Amino acid sequence: MTEDALGQNLAALMPENAIISNESVSFGRNFYKLTHTAPAHDWLNLAGGAIGDGLPVATGAAVAAKGQRRVISLQADGSAMYSLQSLWTQARERLPCTTILLNNRKYNILIGEYKNVGAVPGATAMGMLDLSNPDINWVGIANSLGVEAARATTMEECAALMKQSFGQPGPFLIDLVI
Repeated sequence: MTEDALGQNLAALMPENAIISNESVSFGRNFYKLTHTAPAHDWLNLAGGAIGDGLPVATGAAVAAKGQRRVISLQADGSAMYSLQSLWTQARERLPCTTILLNNRKYNILIGEYKNVGAVPGATAMGMLDLSNPDINWVGIANSLGVEAARATTMEECAALMKQSFGQPGPFLIDLVI
């Protein structure tokens, strides 16, 4: 599972006129570069200063587009924890949102911030940034909020789920284990 593989699949499969909401900087910093050959789309690159705004921005983009454009949210699991209630809004409003949740089971963006300032976090800090104890069941959370969801552990599974989600009217979450 690589950033390039996901970016290439996204470029090959995204529908015409999609809106991409990218809050996956700790895994997908360069996705947009891989989509230059994709169908026409808009790119909202969300990086820095507002951890957790990816799902609300995707929801707002779908509302602004009056449900006429597929919104694809590239969302890290840690930052999704800040605003997962957006999934409920997507379900309630039947918004055409596909969330690709990049699940590495940690607040990786905050781990990167430690490195950026030269800090070495101890065991307590790292434990607080661990999302695997207990493991978060993103498919279960999405389903409980009214969003259809499935887990992918390979790029082939992810591609099949992207195709499926792009062909249906409402929201869909792909829990992509990276």
